[in-house]
Amino acid sequence: MCGIAGYLGQPLGAGHDRATLEAMIRTLRHRGPDGFGFHVDAGIGLAHARLSIIDIATGAQPIRNRRGTVWTVFNGEIFNYLELRAALEAKGHRFYTRSDTEVIVHLYDRYGDDFVQHLNGQFAIALWDATRQRLVLARDRFGIRPLYYTRARNALWFASEMKALFAVVPEQAQLSPRGLIQTFSYWAPLDPDTAYEEVYSLPPGHLMTVEIDGRSTFRRYWDWDFPDAAQAAQTPEWRNIDEAAAELRERLIEAIRLQLRADVPVGAYLSGGLDSSGIVALIRSFTDNPVRTFSVAFDQPEFDESAHQQAMVRHLGTEHSTLKVGAADIGAAFPCFVAHTETPVLRTAGVPLMLLAKMVREHGTKVVLTGEGADEVFGGYDLFKEAKVRRFWARQPESTLRPRLLGRLYGYLENSPAANPALAAAFFGQGLQHIDRAVFAHAPRWTTSQRALSFLSPELRATAADWDAFAFAESRLPENIMAWAPLARDQYVEAKTLLAGYLLSSQGDRAATAHSIEGRFPYLDHTVVEFVNRLPPAWKIQGLTEKAILRKALGDLLPADIASRTKQPYRAPDSQSFFVNGQPLDYVEALFDPAHLRATGLFDTSAVSRLFAKARAGKVTGFADNQAFVGILSTLLLSQRRSGASDPFPQEHVGDYGPVPQTV
Repeated sequence: MCGIAGYLGQPLGAGHDRATLEAMIRTLRHRGPDGFGFHVDAGIGLAHARLSIIDIATGAQPIRNRRGTVWTVFNGEIFNYLELRAALEAKGHRFYTRSDTEVIVHLYDRYGDDFVQHLNGQFAIALWDATRQRLVLARDRFGIRPLYYTRARNALWFASEMKALFAVVPEQAQLSPRGLIQTFSYWAPLDPDTAYEEVYSLPPGHLMTVEIDGRSTFRRYWDWDFPDAAQAAQTPEWRNIDEAAAELRERLIEAIRLQLRADVPVGAYLSGGLDSSGIVALIRSFTDNPVRTFSVAFDQPEFDESAHQQAMVRHLGTEHSTLKVGAADIGAAFPCFVAHTETPVLRTAGVPLMLLAKMVREHGTKVVLTGEGADEVFGGYDLFKEAKVRRFWARQPESTLRPRLLGRLYGYLENSPAANPALAAAFFGQGLQHIDRAVFAHAPRWTTSQRALSFLSPELRATAADWDAFAFAESRLPENIMAWAPLARDQYVEAKTLLAGYLLSSQGDRAATAHSIEGRFPYLDHTVVEFVNRLPPAWKIQGLTEKAILRKALGDLLPADIASRTKQPYRAPDSQSFFVNGQPLDYVEALFDPAHLRATGLFDTSAVSRLFAKARAGKVTGFADNQAFVGILSTLLLSQRRSGASDPFPQEHVGDYGPVPQTV
């Protein structure tokens, strides 16, 4: 894992190019502590912070083509680089490194902007074509690796994280009401929006070209796609689900084989659920790679899955380490987490993963494979099953029996919204009138999240008075989405909201790179996803059993209780993490001080003070209040940067790796 940064334009006086790039890239040394690299030419600057994983000896970036007319810096991995290199060499290309990065410039020489179609990987790429005087920015298909940009001071600036932008254009660090409102609705702004004004995220599966005069164009080169509903119900490619499950296993084995490529040790996260257990089982059964496994455990039984984790460790015989996390650990590390996410968050679940990454690093591992993405690809979340029940219920909305099926969901929650039939009917009955809309499945969750909007200041609430979260999300969906099966619609919306904006960012890339760890996601190999998207929906959710085909593909490799175990989403203590015996942590008390709340102008002081008192008394138990509390707290942390106060994220909050890495 690495960090990239740079600019296109003429923003600087003579002699300041290199110093500006150094100021940007030094903020990203947690992503790449092994060395810095630069390329500067008229109107262009590229910088790279390296985490050396492949071709440690000669793979330093920037990388050029043979003529020195194309230069690139790149964050991520190209997993099929060996196959690409062999094909390019057969066409006469000559390489000067063994790195995966070099295939990018050769592919660009041969295929132009279509180079990205050949890549199997997770990446954010900046490529300078000196001949055509154009910058190409590209991001992987799922948004695993981040890439941000902004325009200021006669230049376009780009970087892996926004803090690198703010190092040189601090005036851009202004929180965006539009971004806040989206976060308090969907859990994250929808690409290309971010939490900051005039700072944008290149959407997943997109390529952006910028000419030397500043003109830019965008092109989507990949997207989630599904057959129409009638076609999806047919199975002409497979005789039955067992045949498809066998092919799925082969595709997963190939994805894992590619993602195990590294010149450093590779480990895996083991949560105790089907997804991560399946990854580790496939590594152990079908490769010669030794695998080191790591897990998070919790003090509180409601969140803890350590018994299932240990069962898998015994079954697979892995060398394993567990990090036990308590609420106090989460509260103490939360400012560090927010410093890395650079966006308001509504949950604390990323904090233990950030702490786990630190332990992984201390054990000498740089790369981990995880089960992220399986729920989106195979229909694993309760939300998908919930939508199936709600559609069944909506055909007879007066029925009192149909909504009782919801009682089979959320059994892992102490305060399940489905436990009380009357409350379940009221909660899940929200949005039944939207059954013919693509966002139907997400109506209850977004409605719950949006209760946090009532805590915004009257001025900010006024900006959202006519804003419709459903219509806004739908405006970014494919025109033909209603021709897809209902589950396909639900999966697409989930992939474009929670997956890219939150799970792969705050709980994924940012939590891992905080301690120079690279996460890899075999379930998000695009060839696997394209295969699964063609399958009949009934092979993903059978009745109310989620991920049916994945269970078939992996079942004989796992203990029976793991293979049949109902999905338990990964969660962590939220508002309770910020109080000890009713006393708030010092920084929490300071941020929620009424005078400070009024000074920010972001929130309704009276409403927030009431929520604070409720949390202090330990009475915040529901999703809505917990999300609102965490969202407000994280926004207040970020607002200190906006206010011009002293840096809210001192160095101890963004990693301590000793001296600045050597410049190469």
